[in-house]
Amino acid sequence: MSDATAGALPAHLAEIREEFLALELRDRLQLLLEFSNELPDLPERYVGHPDLLERVEECQSPVFIFVEVVDGRVAMHATAPREAPTTRGFASILAQGLSGLTVDEVLRDVPDDYPQTIGLAQAVSPLRLRGMTALLGRAKRQLREKTAAA
Repeated sequence: MSDATAGALPAHLAEIREEFLALELRDRLQLLLEFSNELPDLPERYVGHPDLLERVEECQSPVFIFVEVVDGRVAMHATAPREAPTTRGFASILAQGLSGLTVDEVLRDVPDDYPQTIGLAQAVSPLRLRGMTALLGRAKRQLREKTAAA
């Protein structure tokens, strides 16, 4: 997505990015760990229904997501094992950053390369960053499918 077609990065995602970039490299990993502890639990209606969630195959750990639109706002749900704090942290960043936005804000204003802009490229493997990029890509695809069907 080019900057010419994108709007301003949504405020919460911009704050998250600035929070990471303001830290030294080792402290960025600590912040990612903090995000992993803040991954919201799945809503009760999804617990025990793995068929409603999509596996993100690009992630090394088993990560599942589901994106819905409620009253015109995005709600991203994710689950990842506690033993995979990097992956949980990525899922948490996106769940917190995308939830509450409109579909247009997510599709238009969140760049596909957002994961590469938060300053973790030197701290985690390219494979892990690819997993976070895949999380965002799948969330956007689910939103496009849901809005096309509406």
